[in-house]
Amino acid sequence: MTTGPQPGPGAEPQPVLGPLTTAAIFLVVTVRPGGEERAREVLGDLSALRRSFGFGAPEAALSCVAGIGSAAWGRLFDHPRPAGLHPFQPLDGPRHSAVATPGDLLFHIRATRFDLCFGLAAEIVHRLRDAVTVEDEVQGFKYLDARDLLGFVDGTENPVGAAARRAVLIGPEDPAHAGGTYVIVQKYLHDLDAWNALPVETQERIIGRTKLTNIELDEPTSHKGLNTVTGPDGEELKILRDNMPFGSPGRGEFGTYFIGYAGTPDVIERMLRNMFLGTGDATHDRILDFSTAVTGTLFFVPSGDFLDDLPAAPEATEKG
Repeated sequence: MTTGPQPGPGAEPQPVLGPLTTAAIFLVVTVRPGGEERAREVLGDLSALRRSFGFGAPEAALSCVAGIGSAAWGRLFDHPRPAGLHPFQPLDGPRHSAVATPGDLLFHIRATRFDLCFGLAAEIVHRLRDAVTVEDEVQGFKYLDARDLLGFVDGTENPVGAAARRAVLIGPEDPAHAGGTYVIVQKYLHDLDAWNALPVETQERIIGRTKLTNIELDEPTSHKGLNTVTGPDGEELKILRDNMPFGSPGRGEFGTYFIGYAGTPDVIERMLRNMFLGTGDATHDRILDFSTAVTGTLFFVPSGDFLDDLPAAPEATEKG
């Protein structure tokens, strides 16, 4: 018999709707065989750990969002699977590919102070110890006036307020997981030498915005145009992006960590299909000629109430 929380419409979400911050750490791990109980312990203690590190600096807005991958769900919980939880779907386009990479748990840590992100990430990894394999760790930062390393403002179209809740949070369509959401993450590496060799006007047509003033252009085959998707009634479907630049000049590494939250993964997947597989008007998103996706994973983000009162583990249910 399934035990644990049964979220309702009023379930408290994790802090996915928080404001953009100046620092972040993205940590993706896989759970080793036998490490399930340790992973559950850390998930259940996450809100207490965040309070411990953030209590002395409330103005820094330290938060941590945890996501669970498709392969880990049945290993960690005796609870119905979220309706849209599945492995990341790789895409093999005519010129570029969106790869799928391993990931059982995502920890999206953010604050206005990097030291707090670092401390919380270090404690999470310490507690998980030999129970997991760290697949990817990215340290992100705010660049200039919220620009990516390509030089354009990122996140302009994020919904806010009630519109953000409608776009991101699950409601009565999946009542057992109300207050949750889905998140897709991809790490993109940029060829800045090739990008910066382009005239600014060409860059603007590729992105679909002016570089200096961030004004939207009428370019249907641009990155902006291909990422505009609509519902059956013609309304534009929104996602919440919390992308962050990252890099190492000494290693010649410059990138963007894409992280997108939505109430159904289908919205983000449609955007990615447009980018990598093209549409009737475009063979692919031309930004991919300069930005290579090297990771790709999908996670379900349960409500905060779910993490504070985890369902029973599968083993515990069988023994009972």
